[in-house]
Amino acid sequence: MTPIRLDIAPLETARLTLRAPQPADYPAFRDYYASGRSVHTGGPLDEREAWRGFSSLIGHWVMRGFGMRTITARGTDAALGFCGLWYPGTWPEPEIGWTLYDGAEGKGIAFEAALAVRTHAFDALGRKTLVSYIHPENARSIALAERLGAVGDDSAARPPHAPHALVFRHPGPGVAA
Repeated sequence: MTPIRLDIAPLETARLTLRAPQPADYPAFRDYYASGRSVHTGGPLDEREAWRGFSSLIGHWVMRGFGMRTITARGTDAALGFCGLWYPGTWPEPEIGWTLYDGAEGKGIAFEAALAVRTHAFDALGRKTLVSYIHPENARSIALAERLGAVGDDSAARPPHAPHALVFRHPGPGVAA
């Protein structure tokens, strides 16, 4: 049987390509979620849970028409992490989410990827507002949200599984980070 590939136009930045998730990206996803680094993003996960999580990245595109993209350095195909819009059925509104794999942090990759995703969401998808739901102890993601110009929105609804998540509201279309 031939796997079905998602036909999603990549987003490109000066250094990065954000493309559709592919089966070959699974080992990096699994390894990240098996590690303690994933504690603020729903992990650690065992092999079964990681497979379901990765499958949901692909399925989200089918169900919503948007989703998480694999981050790669331009000209390579190795997964550095993922970034995109995430809106599972129980969440109050779409979010910009990001996760970087071991060795990719501290290089501005998440900022560059999130900015590209946000611009695409506002310009091409017509979104008017976006949030990021962040675990209160995830200092790096909080700092990134603030660098992107997002501000805390204490009145925003939270996903049911994360009632204590911090909500950062991103600046609207046309506002630079």
